[in-house]
Amino acid sequence: MAKMWTGRTDGVTDKIADDFNSSIAFDSRMYKQDVLGSMAHASMLGAKNIITKEEADIIIGGLSEILADLDSGKLEIDMTAEDVHMFIEQELTKRLGDVGKKLHTARSRNDQVALDMRMYLRDATDEIVNKIKKLIVEVTDKAEANKSTIMPGYTHLQRAQPITFGHHLMAYAMMLLRDVDRFIDLRKRINVCPIGSCALAGTTYDTDRRMEAAALGFEDIALNSIDGVSDRDFCVEFLSACSLLMMHLSRFSEEIILWTSWEFKFVELSDAFTTGSSIMPQKKNSDMAELVRGKTGRVYGDLMALLTTLKGLPLAYNKDMQEDKEGTFDAVDTVKMCLDVFAPMINGMKVIKENMHLAAQKGFINATDLADYLVKKGLPFRSAYKISGTIVGDCIASGKVLESLTLEEYKKYSELFDNDLYEAISLETCVNKRISEGGTSPKSVEKQIEFVRGKLNV
Repeated sequence: MAKMWTGRTDGVTDKIADDFNSSIAFDSRMYKQDVLGSMAHASMLGAKNIITKEEADIIIGGLSEILADLDSGKLEIDMTAEDVHMFIEQELTKRLGDVGKKLHTARSRNDQVALDMRMYLRDATDEIVNKIKKLIVEVTDKAEANKSTIMPGYTHLQRAQPITFGHHLMAYAMMLLRDVDRFIDLRKRINVCPIGSCALAGTTYDTDRRMEAAALGFEDIALNSIDGVSDRDFCVEFLSACSLLMMHLSRFSEEIILWTSWEFKFVELSDAFTTGSSIMPQKKNSDMAELVRGKTGRVYGDLMALLTTLKGLPLAYNKDMQEDKEGTFDAVDTVKMCLDVFAPMINGMKVIKENMHLAAQKGFINATDLADYLVKKGLPFRSAYKISGTIVGDCIASGKVLESLTLEEYKKYSELFDNDLYEAISLETCVNKRISEGGTSPKSVEKQIEFVRGKLNV
């Protein structure tokens, strides 16, 4: 295929160089953004009499037909083209002749590709936000159903204090809610229009950049033409938000993997989101959660790759910046796929409440409440602490839990123990009396759920 930039050179490059230079294999996914951007550009050119209004209408009509043909599959993208921008311009010229050649007036591929990337990431951001919100709804629904389900809370992966499963799940809902806020906030910085910056210095034509930007839904234009074509900080910020989101999903996945193990058996995933073993028939593997955990690394890699690419680039545009696309597209695809699998996985997750409760009992996580009981009876805390620790040690040795000891057995340690002891150390009491805002009591969890649903308007 003839090169559009033939002139300064004869346009004949080695096939190896062509393949190395080509980006059509990955930037072809931006064909819709490229066509829509070109339609707005043609409209502006016509409005400013840089080309005639009739020519602008012909170009817009031709682009509209190309978009329809690409969407329907009637037109296939030529993978021998250098990039998606050149393919569409060449197809337009093939259909319209010389009129098609006027489209590229007052713009460069440099601002054109920056425009396409911003439009693509703007769309991707909206999709990701909607998918995170769907996941938050599933997490919140599961939390509401388990706002009184008692489980051990952990620090250092050691049983620490009794909490509710709903409380634990709402921690992830809050993290994901911040992820939504991050994507919504960075969208403002994505939504700045670079078109009209041209190669780097602007143009001698009397263009209306703000008209073109408004037609494409942008809130502002790049106020410096060099900056408009030479930075990809909006891609870096997008990848950073993706990385934080994947970190949250990975931590959640790790806990699901632990919870589904025989050692915990707190939850069971639906068969639809697990796999078996090729040799061990008893296995039910949490492979979807494991894959989310594993794919987090590749999104981190996409972020670091782009940061490394950009760190030494002089202004303005350099061909190195072609490397912004594959990693960014990979992150978009990976994040969307992980969110798509995570929401139904949570929806179908069965909570095994009795195992959670038993683990909370065996963890002696109400031992602090036992000591507090003695303190309220008038015993100094250190004395109460020692008695409680001794009782826990004896229970471990005898295979008992605090709730199973008789009152007579308790009185061997202190005469201060009385019938009200069992209510004071019940796991339900331990949870219900933690009434501080944001705490684990069912009422507090209800308020957290109400807050999240209010933010999501669901």
